Amino acid sequence: MRRDLPVLAAVAAGGVLGALARYGVSSAWPHEPGGFPWATFGINVSGCLAIGVLLVMITELRSTHRLTRPFLGTGVLGGYTTFSTYAVETERLLSDHPVTALVYLVGTAAAALVAVQAGVVLTRALGRRS
Repeated sequence: MRRDLPVLAAVAAGGVLGALARYGVSSAWPHEPGGFPWATFGINVSGCLAIGVLLVMITELRSTHRLTRPFLGTGVLGGYTTFSTYAVETERLLSDHPVTALVYLVGTAAAALVAVQAGVVLTRALGRRS
């Protein structure tokens, strides 16, 4: 149990930072009801890019402290990305803006997967250079 407390603290501290960053982006980039939720889209895609970069960095390129992954991956990026908001926004768009909802639903998932893969591929390529 004592060994798990630092991990829990790292996840919690990272989650606070990630959630604050998400709130900041969402506040700076609001969308009208029925409009495309660009802030959430950007948050989720950029967070997926970052997780691709992070995981290559800490599993293939560098040795890191045991709390790096819980703090940055689960905490910061888990708090920053918001797939629950993505689901709620999709559901809200569905009744009055079904085309926008479909584009958002499929587009976010596709862009997030491409972003993760891009982060992995680019980080590996840059890591081989150094």
